[in-house]
Formats: sequence, structure tokens, C-alpha cells
Amino acid sequence: MAYLDHLYRVASHLVKEPDEAQDLVQETYARALASWEQFAAGSNLKAWLTRILYNFFFDHYQQKKRWISVDAGSLEEGGSDYWEQVPTGNPGPEGDMLLKELSARISDALKRVPDEFRLPIVLVDMGDFSYAEAAEILSCPVGTIRSRLSRGRKLLYNQLKEYATRRTTRAIK
Repeated sequence: MAYLDHLYRVASHLVKEPDEAQDLVQETYARALASWEQFAAGSNLKAWLTRILYNFFFDHYQQKKRWISVDAGSLEEGGSDYWEQVPTGNPGPEGDMLLKELSARISDALKRVPDEFRLPIVLVDMGDFSYAEAAEILSCPVGTIRSRLSRGRKLLYNQLKEYATRRTTRAIK
């Protein structure tokens, strides 16, 4: 049960619906209990559970693969200085509201990133897995994780740059 929040967070980014995410986590625990003898004592339980969750998602929820083309010429290298303007410390009630809005925007943008690029972001950036652990969970080489993570971050950046630009423009006015 120690990894329940982590699994739910990963599941919610995979299936995009809260009820489906709960079902996915419940099925993960059911499968983990049914195959407990396959777990090697002393190995990474969090990675093992995440792998079960991913396998179940891939087998039952992934009906078709989605591909997206990233035009390298359309990606801007520079970024906004918005993050340098965000105050540190206790943000207060207004800051809390803005952080909730930003969190919702990031979550929505992440849902629009295709699964093959979203999963490495969820595992490495949000789940604190190493590249090697993410590669093991997704059954692919570490280089593929690095590549997909880079492309996923660029796609996420493109989803969020308009929002950040609007926020910066409003803050200046």
C-alpha cells in the first residue's frame, strides 16, 4: 500500500479518467498479489508494481498506437523568463490558487502528449525512476528512454509555452 499514491498518479496519466485509473491500480494490486512468488526479494518493489501497471495498461487500454511528428524547426530553443519571476517561499492564498491552476494546466498538457512520450516523463520526471529503471519498466533500451523523454519534454513545452507567454504578458501589464 506504500506505493498506492505513486501508482494512482502514473495510472491517471495513462488512462486520463479517474475511475479508469482506480480500476487500473486495483487490477495492478490484484495481479501483484496473484503473482507475488515472482517478486525477487530485495529488488525494487515500486518498479515491479509499476511494470505490472504498465503491462496491464498496454494489454487492455492501449487500443491503437498514436504517432506524432515533431518538426525540429518549429521548436524554439529559447524560453520565457516567466519562471524567474515566480516568487519563492510561502505563496499565500493567491499563490496557492495560481499553483493549482498551473498544476491543472500541466496535467492537461501532459494528457495531450502521446503515450510513448508521456510514459517516460511520468516515470523519470514525476516518478523519480532512473533512466535504467524506466527502460526496464517499459522494456526498451536506455537510449530510447532518453530520446522519448527529450521529445516528450519538447511536446510538453509546446503545449505550455502559450500559457506561460499569456501569464507573463498579464503579469507585465
